[in-house]
Amino acid sequence: MDMMVSTLQQQRAVTEQLRREAAIKRTPVSVAVADIIRYINDHEQEDCLLVGFSSQKVNPFREKSSCTVL
Repeated sequence: MDMMVSTLQQQRAVTEQLRREAAIKRTPVSVAVADIIRYINDHEQEDCLLVGFSSQKVNPFREKSSCTVL
């Protein structure tokens, strides 16, 4: 009997979760893609991977200096 009550509670929790997820406002893909494209175009001058780095010291992708043993 306890197993049946537990299963019923689990099913109710799943049902409530599905109802919450169904109530979420969805953004159409076409709108989301347009927003992403607008963001990229607005910030492309700040993108170091597109315009490069001002100096090698600020480049986090530079090769690290090798260690030398004294």
